[in-house]
Amino acid sequence: MSADDVAERIRSMEIRGAAEIARRAAIALKEEAEAYQGSDLKELRSRVERSRDVLISSRPTAISLWNGVQYVFKGTPDLTSADDYRNMVVKNADHFVKRSRNALKTIGKLGANRIKDGDKVLTHCNSKAAIAVMAEAWAQGKRFEAFCTESRPWRQGVLTANDLAKLGIPVTMIIDSAVRYVMKDMDLVLVGADTIASNGALINKIGTSQVALAADEARVPFMVCAETFKFSPRTIYGEMVKIEERDATEVVKPGEVPPEVKVFNPVFDATPPEYIDAIITEIGVIPPYAAYQVIVKELGYEFMFNED
Repeated sequence: MSADDVAERIRSMEIRGAAEIARRAAIALKEEAEAYQGSDLKELRSRVERSRDVLISSRPTAISLWNGVQYVFKGTPDLTSADDYRNMVVKNADHFVKRSRNALKTIGKLGANRIKDGDKVLTHCNSKAAIAVMAEAWAQGKRFEAFCTESRPWRQGVLTANDLAKLGIPVTMIIDSAVRYVMKDMDLVLVGADTIASNGALINKIGTSQVALAADEARVPFMVCAETFKFSPRTIYGEMVKIEERDATEVVKPGEVPPEVKVFNPVFDATPPEYIDAIITEIGVIPPYAAYQVIVKELGYEFMFNED
């Protein structure tokens, strides 16, 4: 599948989930490099870098996509032959995909320690990392109930409900506006992440911040499950996270409201770090304010100051 095809499928939500879009983008870049069998390094660079730009533009908020793509280019600037460049892109892409999948398993094991028998666990949207935590806890023999939000307008909660039901976990799906109503009965909230800023703020599916506020009011632990490649190096030097807004037709059908009615359809919102109890990563369970150290240690200055 070409980078253009992958980008379009990411844009249309056919490929979804922060980690999955990052992996698919890395694979697309690998295949673009492998498809060119010539010896002109300049031509090869041009083709792969064009694909990079197309992929990054498909989902501007998801830093996992940006980090995954940048990882593929590690060590390539100083290469002097097409063969070396191609081999490095392939090697980096394979390593990123393997590392990202292993990260999910580790997050599951670490996060499972936070679930106890008899717990009621609430999740929002469709986070593979949050599901991995619940799956591991269930596999360990812990018996608990899961609650998931519907997550409009794309209703990713339906995916979550199916994922959990297949594992045998008792699951109840609730409408988004019922979060505060049920929160008093919850023991734990687990959500995923699209982006984590250097100050520990969480950018995630619209409605996440409201879930966090309700959890804080009810004194229910609110925990984020996120691979380290979802931390944003770009926020360290002042760049704001762009909140993507999608088409009004996702919310209302054509003709349902008069043309003069405006529809605001943001995909994500920001949850301040003070509402986050911990972030479960593949390198450990950390406080949100440790985000800066994670970015420097795991991603390094090559990521932080790469302005491509």
